[in-house]
Amino acid sequence: MADQPSLFDEPASGSSPSDDISSDVKQEVLELHAQLNQANYQYYVLDDPQLPDAEYDRLFHRLKGLETEFPEVLTSDSPTQRVGATALSHFEQVTHEVPMLSLDNAFNEQDMLDFNRRIVDRLKQSEIVEYACEPKLDGIAVSLLYENGRLIRAATRGDGSVGENITQNIRTIPSIPLKLLSSDVPPILEVRGEVYMPTTGFEAFNKKALANNEKPFVNPRNAAAGSLRQLDSKITAARPLEFCCYSLGRVEGATLPNRHSEILKQFSIWGFKINPEMQVVNGIEGCMDYYHQLAEKRGSLAYEIDGIVFKVDDIAIQQALGFTGRAPRWAIAHKFPAQEQITLLKDVEFQVGRTGAITPVARLEPVFVGGVTVSNATLHNMDEIARLDVRVGDTVVIRRAGDVIPQIVNVVTSKRPDHAKQIQFPQSCPVCDSHIERVEGEAVARCTGGLVCAAQRKEAIKHFASRKAMDIDGLGDKIVEQLVDEGLIESFLDLYSLKLADVANLERMAEKSAQNLLDSINVSKQTTLAKFLYALGIREVGVATAQNLVNHFLDLKVLVKADFDALIEVDDVGPIVAQHILNFFSEPHNQKIIDGLLNIGISWPKIEKVAADELPLNGRTFVVTGTLASMGRDEAKQYLQSLGAKVAGSVSAKTNGVVAGEKAGSKLTKAQDLGIDVMDEAAFLALLNGHGIQHA
Repeated sequence: MADQPSLFDEPASGSSPSDDISSDVKQEVLELHAQLNQANYQYYVLDDPQLPDAEYDRLFHRLKGLETEFPEVLTSDSPTQRVGATALSHFEQVTHEVPMLSLDNAFNEQDMLDFNRRIVDRLKQSEIVEYACEPKLDGIAVSLLYENGRLIRAATRGDGSVGENITQNIRTIPSIPLKLLSSDVPPILEVRGEVYMPTTGFEAFNKKALANNEKPFVNPRNAAAGSLRQLDSKITAARPLEFCCYSLGRVEGATLPNRHSEILKQFSIWGFKINPEMQVVNGIEGCMDYYHQLAEKRGSLAYEIDGIVFKVDDIAIQQALGFTGRAPRWAIAHKFPAQEQITLLKDVEFQVGRTGAITPVARLEPVFVGGVTVSNATLHNMDEIARLDVRVGDTVVIRRAGDVIPQIVNVVTSKRPDHAKQIQFPQSCPVCDSHIERVEGEAVARCTGGLVCAAQRKEAIKHFASRKAMDIDGLGDKIVEQLVDEGLIESFLDLYSLKLADVANLERMAEKSAQNLLDSINVSKQTTLAKFLYALGIREVGVATAQNLVNHFLDLKVLVKADFDALIEVDDVGPIVAQHILNFFSEPHNQKIIDGLLNIGISWPKIEKVAADELPLNGRTFVVTGTLASMGRDEAKQYLQSLGAKVAGSVSAKTNGVVAGEKAGSKLTKAQDLGIDVMDEAAFLALLNGHGIQHA
């Protein structure tokens, strides 16, 4: 086997390394290559990072500095060379020395039984065949050619015989080694695999595209294919692509293991990512068991798959079986049910969710997709309808992946009929006829009738009765659901007119527990204005914001009549929250409920104005860091501000106190170094309690 060439055999400039470069510099560059390549392998291939980000950055910048100072040491396989090169005008053609053939497909168990039978008949043997099983990644097949351990060319599958040279783009993918990790590698090695876009990367990319008014990708496979076919490799470098190898193309000057699964394990040692779900099973029964196991796991995988590839594991048997004109006889792809189908959009209805969100739902001509018959699909919101330019009567592409709600991903505009109808968003809630609110910058429109809207009724009552709100002991979620389902209450105002007999007749509710509940409901009439405001369920008005509103306006009548300018003067009430408050109090349904609650005797102590300099934490500055178990940091911040404190984002000599939750980091360390008072969560809750703020 040939020796691994020196790092300096292939200078980027095409000339020999300068004799002026010291051996120490050469050695350091070699060591930096090895450290960074190993770190990339651990991070991108094994998903087991060992090197802290800060240390990786330090090594990377050191290498880049040496390459800048000594250009002769820069090579094409340097870890720094993944940022993309000069844009191409076109792709060159590449002829595959070993054709990249397609696989035959199996769509059901009988197809798999026939596949196995053909193999057994051709081999004329009784032994059970061992099969290597791998998820069939839904991406784009590529070929990677290495000479003496260095990547020299990458190509698409193309038509199987001729593909396109995409070397510049492939070099930008972190999970593809530019240089193999061992010196014991074949002089010529061609590895084949799939470039794909993981689900989280795909979703993040599309979210960013929509935010920038750009066209999103239809699915991860199109995203991967489109990314690899960019003439400007800098664009490819910005895409979240990964590579997983699945087979050997060819090898020269070395002998590889005699089983497919062992070859892939060897590839992993050399730096390639292989699929962790790969298994070797006995016979066709093992194949079917594997298929069903992966079908169940499919929705939880970090990438999309459209089936399973089964290959005879023994290379000698593969060679004995050979090929047909277009596919190997020793491999097959058992496809999952199609995840995309074409159907007709018959109508669009608008549903109201439990939080008031108005969602357009497409009513479809039923179609079998993703293993089930689909007759409805989500359209998300009006922005999505506008982006798709979808109309009633259109022929549309439906996608269903795993347990994900089916959605329309594309419109076949060439089939649009003359009578196709534009989709009109309702002006009022289709359930309760309340005003529909859409805040600027938000995609979701919402019903403002939270207190009376039947679609939101149960959630509104549960919130109203919760501990931080009206604190009605014994009124749990199941009791609320029974009361609504039995038609005993339509809003939380009806809680105060419940009869003992009605409550006692509920499931698992005896007369004594029913009376206890009615007593708790009656006790809740005596509350605080802040709790009452929070109980109303105004969007984005939490416990601390409710307290800030009370501190500012003192009286409910004054708050209800406040205009936009008056509302935004309140601490932590910005334009969006102010608009939510205005919309809520302007809704006649809500006004009627509030008046009813006051008329049945809900009341609170009169509130006296407290000057800012009388607030207990006035003039003091706090910082909140770490994770608090009982509340979010924003809520903690609002509590502190309601007591007069200022809340800063960083610790300085002017900081008076720090609230430190779990996993508090550098801010806690700095506070300790400066001798600043630090409170843990228990001490913070005690502080709030001491000033009359009960946080449960």
